[in-house]
Amino acid sequence: MQARKQTIDLAGKTLTLETGVMAKQSAGSVTVQYGDTIILCAVNAANDSREGIDFFPLSVEYRERFYAAGKIPGGYFKREGRPAEKEILSARLTDRPIRPLFPKEFRCETQVMINLLSTDQETPADILGTIGSSVALLLSDIPWNGPVGAVRIGYIDGKPLINPTFQQIEESKLDLVMTGTEEAIIMMEAEAKEIAEDEILTAVQYGHEVIKDIVKFQHDFVKGIAKPKRELNSPEHDPALVDAITAKVNAEITSLVGGDAKDDRRKAVADFKKNITESLEEQYPECGGLVKAMTDDAVKKEIRRRILVDGKRSDGRSMDEIRPISMIQGVLPRAHGSSLFTRGETQSLATVTLGTKSDEQFVDDLDGEFKKRYMLHYNFPPFSVGEVRRYLGVSRREVGHGNLAERALQFVMPEFEDFPYTVRLVSDILESNGSSSMATVCSGSLALMNAGVPIKSHVAGISVGLVTGNDKEVLMTDILGEEDHFGDMDFKVAGTRDGITSMQVDLKIAGLSMELVKKVFERAYKGRQFILDKMEAELGQPNSALSEFAPKIDHIQIDPEKIGGIIGPGGKMIRAIQADCECEVEVDDDGIVVISSLNAENNRKAREKIEAIVREPEVGMVFEGEVKRIMNFGAFIEFSPGREGLCHISELNYERTEKVEDVVNIGDVVKVKIIKVDDMNRIDVSLRALKDPPEGWVEPPKRERKPQRRGSGPGGRRSGGRHRR
Repeated sequence: MQARKQTIDLAGKTLTLETGVMAKQSAGSVTVQYGDTIILCAVNAANDSREGIDFFPLSVEYRERFYAAGKIPGGYFKREGRPAEKEILSARLTDRPIRPLFPKEFRCETQVMINLLSTDQETPADILGTIGSSVALLLSDIPWNGPVGAVRIGYIDGKPLINPTFQQIEESKLDLVMTGTEEAIIMMEAEAKEIAEDEILTAVQYGHEVIKDIVKFQHDFVKGIAKPKRELNSPEHDPALVDAITAKVNAEITSLVGGDAKDDRRKAVADFKKNITESLEEQYPECGGLVKAMTDDAVKKEIRRRILVDGKRSDGRSMDEIRPISMIQGVLPRAHGSSLFTRGETQSLATVTLGTKSDEQFVDDLDGEFKKRYMLHYNFPPFSVGEVRRYLGVSRREVGHGNLAERALQFVMPEFEDFPYTVRLVSDILESNGSSSMATVCSGSLALMNAGVPIKSHVAGISVGLVTGNDKEVLMTDILGEEDHFGDMDFKVAGTRDGITSMQVDLKIAGLSMELVKKVFERAYKGRQFILDKMEAELGQPNSALSEFAPKIDHIQIDPEKIGGIIGPGGKMIRAIQADCECEVEVDDDGIVVISSLNAENNRKAREKIEAIVREPEVGMVFEGEVKRIMNFGAFIEFSPGREGLCHISELNYERTEKVEDVVNIGDVVKVKIIKVDDMNRIDVSLRALKDPPEGWVEPPKRERKPQRRGSGPGGRRSGGRHRR
């Protein structure tokens, strides 16, 4: 492979492409450097097509090496393990835009490998994986209709920002990743803080201009060094068999796509395939695969024809009509919050579990360690579509859909100071016929309010589909599964009344024009408002009370320098508080103390103990303490561990007290009031100050203490000591 290295300026940093140095045995390989971040992309494809499949066998793998940040992996084995959620999501960002650009005839198993070799820990590296994959495919002999460019866009102070840093993303109103060609946009994925549609359009237009420059840079880079592409060979079939299948399919195609119910349509198609195969297999024993392929192709064409020509959808709805919606809240008695959201034949059961600070998810990320106190998990079991298949673990689709819904609700989640809980939201898809991720957004929003989580407002999600052909473009609101499968686009948008909080666009065509993107936003806005109307009618505000089964949590902000007093030597103090108050106490380095139990009274007791430890005593404070020592002149009462106040015998009661034990004894717990704090921080307290004086009682005048004569102290003349003039 011929070596080549070229650079281009991109948003104030240098983007460098280099090939012919690393991974030279791959069909195509390239390193992409942006700042001090470097990724290696290598692509390869099998020589022979896979037989008997009706999909393109593409796999995209994104891996982060810990050495890229000068770190050693945690855990026992000290090496990278299975891909983390971030790596799966980054792989999907590359997979989704490059997949539709492979020729339909190409069925050779293809693999794209992206390795993060170095990171400056300032700018996300995921878009570099897409750029590198595009260049590697261009360099290879693999048939592909690229290239594509990728860019990340922020929106700060009313202006779009190209490739923002992690810190800028935190400040940004928008975190948008978009991929496109010179002509159109192929993929978009975004998280936002209630951004308006016109602001996103501004960012998209700005980003597409940058993408054009990246695509042109790729063309220049591969010129003269790219390998010749493989020839595509379409499979040949017996013309008589093709004619026989075509005749039978055409005769029944209208009935195959009729019927409003998904199960009816699916059963009709399955029975039809079986009947044709049985009627032809004696003459053509291997006809099953072709029957399936031709039937599916005919169904696809008929569904698209009905939409484009007749203006009819499979279930009879109009193009902007949303399926019937039903909602039930509080469906599970022991969950801290739950809701069942059904839209047509798509159903999501969302549950909320409230936990303590110890339930936070610790993420050991390459770009820094952090904790998550809100997480959403999405499950898509096979029974949701009436199928039987192995269910071994979380799929990449589940990770991707869950992350999309999680980001949709992220903006409305309360701050820790307002709601000191760890929140886990789970969506179990019980039925699926399109847009289950958007149903998750709706059910999740309802479940959060049902649990009493003080979210800012409801969030709803809607999906818009597209069918193109005959010089027409038809948009469909709330698409079915088959409209997604046979259509050209799945454009998901989630948001509140005031703006978008997340979106995701998947295409099967070459791209979208800006004018069409604008129309999609208009359609999605209308659908979102319609769903929000129904959600607010069902549950307009978060419930005022939490579930009786949820933990009760309180938190205190203390001076970090006083953490040691709460912990105590060897953790003795914090263990004592937890044992005495039957609660959990967690202390962060920043001085946040979280108290949790199943009983609010236990929290109150623990809070009082902690506040007593950290507060500075002041005159007038009232506290509850234990009598620790008794002297003939008074009692010492502990108001915080290791700190005592003296209650003089005269302050025990209004009446004269002959003996301290007549009023208090060691071990008694009493409430007292601080009446004096001297310059040496010694504390005087009073028991009687909290009692009502006897009727007619008059405070006797305090006698003035006579000044001490000179020499009357220790060593003085009156003390018996020797004194010399």
